[in-house]
Amino acid sequence: MTDNKIRCALVYRLDANVGSSGGDEESGGIAMSDLGGTGVTLLAKYDHASEYETHRDSETLYGGRDKSYADAVGMVVGNDPPGAASEPGTLGGFRVVQSEVHQVVYGSDSDGLCLAVVTGLQYPTRTAIQMLCELHGAFSEQFGLQSKSATTDSLTRKSKSLLKSTCAKYDDLSSVDKASSLVDKVDAVKVQMQDNISAMLENTEKAESLAERSDQLNEQAAVFKKKSGVLRKEMWRKDLKMKIILVLLVGGILAAILVPLIMRMQGK
Repeated sequence: MTDNKIRCALVYRLDANVGSSGGDEESGGIAMSDLGGTGVTLLAKYDHASEYETHRDSETLYGGRDKSYADAVGMVVGNDPPGAASEPGTLGGFRVVQSEVHQVVYGSDSDGLCLAVVTGLQYPTRTAIQMLCELHGAFSEQFGLQSKSATTDSLTRKSKSLLKSTCAKYDDLSSVDKASSLVDKVDAVKVQMQDNISAMLENTEKAESLAERSDQLNEQAAVFKKKSGVLRKEMWRKDLKMKIILVLLVGGILAAILVPLIMRMQGK
């Protein structure tokens, strides 16, 4: 699983000419013969990944706790040394070596001081190089003279605060990489737009649902109106029949009463 996190920062001294492939001497760290002819001495290291995760054993450039990541990166540097910087006091000749999960970015100055950083594959290479250049300036200023004769791993404790603060600074991409910050903002806008579109679609669905219900109510009202008209006519007819029946009934009663009286009066 790849990510955009910083794993570790390392500082080496290249004891042979930068980029050379000859020689069979040994440096204070790893044997030159094991590194294709370039002597690589580890001066300082900082395991930044230990601040946020547990190492996993793997066959990648950055292994578990039972594997020296500093030696593994040192072998990478020795097998493919960085080119010499074009200007004294600057870092250059950068190399990028990738595994399935991590990448190693490293470069060196004209004095053979080599800095490397191991990151996840999604970490921007340009930002890793920016970090190494900044770290190189601060490290050279504080430990430049010592690094020329320092023994293996002798500057790790002294430079820990510098390495730690630099890793922490560059682990937050939004604060050091404008492009990453812009991408984050664009992603945030995308998310907001997607939320707005989802809300709009939801409102549209609700409006369509209300429109359908309104149409149904209108249809029901039309049916009710039609039925009420029919019912009103039927009631009117029934009412008329009742009136006719009442009139006939009353007329019959009156006739039954008045006719005999009239006939009696005529007889007298």
